[in-house]
Amino acid sequence: MSTSATLQLTRDLLHYNTINPPGMERDCARHLGNRLEAAGFSVTYHEFAEARTSVIATIGGRQDKPPICFTGHIDIVPLGAAKWIRDPFAGETDGDRVFGRGSTDMKSGIAASVVAAINLAPHLRDKPGVTLVLTASEEVGCEGAKFLADTKLLDRAGAIVVAEPTANYPYVGHKGLIWVEIESRGKTAHASMPEQGENAILKMNKVVSELEHFDWKHHCGTDCHHVMGKPTMNLATIHGGLNTNSVPDSVKMTVDMRTVPGIDHVHLCHSIQTLIGDLGTLHKIVETPPLYSEPDEWIESVFAACTPFADEKPSIAAPQTIMFSTDGADLKRGYVANGCGAVPTIILGPGQPELAHQTDEWCSIRRLDESVEIFERIMREWNGL
Repeated sequence: MSTSATLQLTRDLLHYNTINPPGMERDCARHLGNRLEAAGFSVTYHEFAEARTSVIATIGGRQDKPPICFTGHIDIVPLGAAKWIRDPFAGETDGDRVFGRGSTDMKSGIAASVVAAINLAPHLRDKPGVTLVLTASEEVGCEGAKFLADTKLLDRAGAIVVAEPTANYPYVGHKGLIWVEIESRGKTAHASMPEQGENAILKMNKVVSELEHFDWKHHCGTDCHHVMGKPTMNLATIHGGLNTNSVPDSVKMTVDMRTVPGIDHVHLCHSIQTLIGDLGTLHKIVETPPLYSEPDEWIESVFAACTPFADEKPSIAAPQTIMFSTDGADLKRGYVANGCGAVPTIILGPGQPELAHQTDEWCSIRRLDESVEIFERIMREWNGL
């Protein structure tokens, strides 16, 4: 079994209960910040709400070339209803596995990024450098990353590595995410005299029919991306009516949409509202833009760094995107707004994606150690070491 600094830091982070909601990432963020400050990083803390703390740590940044950014989120999802065999906050190990909520998603990725950066810190002071952006509340709307981007707290970055769980396979992006709520309003009346009211459920039925046959290309200008494939729409929940003997006067439906580059979320919402007209009113709940980077020289170098450790050799000729959304999209948006250029972004981390949010979640210790080697190589090449 590995006794590496990376495993120890992962276990340390797992001891912090940062379940979101409520998150309360401050103590875990301070633990990370203290470690980085002791290694020579300039560290700042940023809260979008009480105890909802993100960390930005930078070393170097003294050349025209901007630093490379590594990012991860500190918060974790709830444990779920099923009973855990392992203590979710103990960081137990068994063979090649370290267990705990967040072991895969994604305190292992944070630990690998931090350890790699600290290992190289003495060589980075007069180089382009490394920035670590460790965020609060990714699991609920990427609130921490959005706050950093929207309030101009991000400085410079030339590229981003998002250390989400990918089993150390590099992905070049993900679909965008937008959740909306649609409410149909009617008029209540006694169920024995339905003609005296207006049934909101019947209005929502018509909304469902319109959205079931939504034409992405007609409304949004595109219905496919050459790597990501097609956008999707899932009619997720419907709630309406208070009692059986009354005509329902309100029905609410939530809709999950996954978008591809070329689809503007503002235009999408406007198109849906226009389509359904007075049948309902649309309200946006949360959104994350799509993330995609065309393969370039830097991405090719990242693929090369991953190749010795990959179960499946990554191919620059056939890049892949991952299913879930990440903070990377909002951070990239913030850096681009700061004039940092295209900011190519890769999603790459030691966790196993299919284990994210699972009962008795675990991460491979071997992959954890390998990710430090990969991250160090990426940092070295960016800084000419």
